[in-house]
Amino acid sequence: MPLGPNELEVALQRLIDGNASEADRALVRAALDVGVIVTGERAVAIGGNASDVIINTGDLGETRRAIQLCEQALPILREIGHSRGEGAVLGNLGLAYAELGETRRAIQFYEQTLLIDREIDDRRGEGIDLGNLGIAYAGLNETRRAIEFFDQTLLIHREIGDRRGEGIGLGNLGNAYKELGGIRRAVEFFEQQLAIVREIGDRRGEGNALWNMSLALDQFGERAQAIQHAEQARTIFEQIEDPNAAKVRAQLGAWREQTNT
Repeated sequence: MPLGPNELEVALQRLIDGNASEADRALVRAALDVGVIVTGERAVAIGGNASDVIINTGDLGETRRAIQLCEQALPILREIGHSRGEGAVLGNLGLAYAELGETRRAIQFYEQTLLIDREIDDRRGEGIDLGNLGIAYAGLNETRRAIEFFDQTLLIHREIGDRRGEGIGLGNLGNAYKELGGIRRAVEFFEQQLAIVREIGDRRGEGNALWNMSLALDQFGERAQAIQHAEQARTIFEQIEDPNAAKVRAQLGAWREQTNT
């Protein structure tokens, strides 16, 4: 929600200037804890019990602006000892640098976030951090290392009963094993993912699982099954107006053309 009282802006500015009182620190800490978004040129944007830093991305300019906001937020969060918020900011810095293609730098921030989440015993955050590390290493073609992180992520999501996170972890493992040529194992992970996303009503997740499974089945030489799964994925993507629908339609057209020649 937008900032209301001027006292909060004043306390924030004093923190930035390095002359904040304990009362200023308490005011900003309390605002973060209830999810207040502090607006202004030197913005600190923390939402939902300080669990996420709000970053507006969409183009590189916005991403770099988000990085500036996070860099301004970090010293304030450290000043008031808000470890959870600090971890959230570091994690979002990682996501921002990943979006810019600076994967190695993103990994550095994910590792810092992971240390904090383990220190404060945030298991859900730890699972997310490990997943981000896995995605980063997969992007660097270090697939076996990525799998190590995805395995840890999956264990945590199952431990805390996070079914959505479990489904994402299974999908990541499926893609990783597909990349290594372990198609049968990849399909098994996608099948487990599909069962979960259907259970929780995640339509986009269902479409992704079906699409990834279709690609894996085609690699395995099961073109007919691949087309069947891709058609289901296309239907879902069209229903939810997901842009992936165009990609699936194109692939289906290519497969059918190859089949008819």
